[in-house]
Amino acid sequence: MRQMDRRRFLHGAAGAAAGLFSLQDLSAAIQTATTPYQRPRLKITKVSTAVVGGSLHCRIYTDQGIFGQGEAVDAISGAVPIIESFRGHLIGRDPLNVDAIWERIRTAGIFAGAQAGQYITALTAVEIALWDIAGKATGLPIYQLLGGKMRDRVRMYCDSGTNNRKDPNAQKFINQIIDMGFTAAKIDIDDANDPARFDRVNWTANNQEIDNMVDKVAFMRESLPKHVELAVDMHGRYDLGTAKRVAKLLEPFRLLWLEEPVPPENVDAMRDVRESTHTPICAGENLFLRHGFRQLLEKFAVDIIMPDIQKCGGLLEGRKIADMAHTYYIPMAPHAQASPIGTMATCHMMVAIPNALVLEWHWGHPASRHEQWKVYVKEGDILQKGYIYVTDKPGIGVEMNDEAVRKMLRPGQRWFDT
Repeated sequence: MRQMDRRRFLHGAAGAAAGLFSLQDLSAAIQTATTPYQRPRLKITKVSTAVVGGSLHCRIYTDQGIFGQGEAVDAISGAVPIIESFRGHLIGRDPLNVDAIWERIRTAGIFAGAQAGQYITALTAVEIALWDIAGKATGLPIYQLLGGKMRDRVRMYCDSGTNNRKDPNAQKFINQIIDMGFTAAKIDIDDANDPARFDRVNWTANNQEIDNMVDKVAFMRESLPKHVELAVDMHGRYDLGTAKRVAKLLEPFRLLWLEEPVPPENVDAMRDVRESTHTPICAGENLFLRHGFRQLLEKFAVDIIMPDIQKCGGLLEGRKIADMAHTYYIPMAPHAQASPIGTMATCHMMVAIPNALVLEWHWGHPASRHEQWKVYVKEGDILQKGYIYVTDKPGIGVEMNDEAVRKMLRPGQRWFDT
């Protein structure tokens, strides 16, 4: 009886499958998708840029009407002419050879600053645009091109607009974090205008300054629900002694991490802080390429790495950094203040790596920034209750709302080809 039931089940399942997608159809689909001579033959024809707020957007066009869009942030001063200098390495090239183009541009700039800074930031915008083209040309989302999907959604944390119990808007901002469904938030505790500071240049904190820092953390921890984890940023501004004192005093709060308690360029100092405390230490938003993260990992200087995928070299470079970190059992929590375009691009990488922890969302305060976030792409608000669900559409999968975004253009800046 059991055998008959199994036969009937298999017969019925086979019949249903045949009606939808036969094995011959499946084989033909695989051949169509994988046969080299059937892939799109594209050539890059044009490259253009636009600076909107703190973002540099790059569009790369092809001879078959497909274009890709990339985004870079932070180190974008001077990046527009740098991208223009890349044209000779782009025009006429096959955009699907993403890594080859990236490597050609990087090595060509070895004497032009291609180790970090604006050069790599500009290259990042180009690289992301190339992945967008590759996805659109093959009909695949970028995560599929990066190795496939390990999760459907990316956990986000909110960079809070308050950190002070004396702030009259504090409760409003905290309620926003809760109402939007975030399970993690971050505050800044460095304060150049702290009235207790004795010196505007030396960042050695005195007792009162440190008490003020600890009170900010205590206020946020008591104001947020227990399930909402709290991270703290010191922006790499303090000396070693201050960093170690603060890290030790914050141990009872069980932070998600303490971010850059000392400047990031001295890896040994960062390691000293980490070895002095149980508070997890995070760094990396100001490092570039996988080479910039090598010593940080080799010297066990951090518990969590934080590359900014919109300036560290791009999506595949972010994947390579994540893989390096994974060999040291260190998770990745990227820094991000990009628009929904760059954020969704980063999410494609985050779902493709095993050690994705959480991604930053920096658009909550003031409220006007959140309204801009909602209209930035035609798909609307991509943030859903503290998570972003990665789209299965080809490429990045979101399209800029040109009409809305053009109104955010920096004064004196050019809108792509106009």
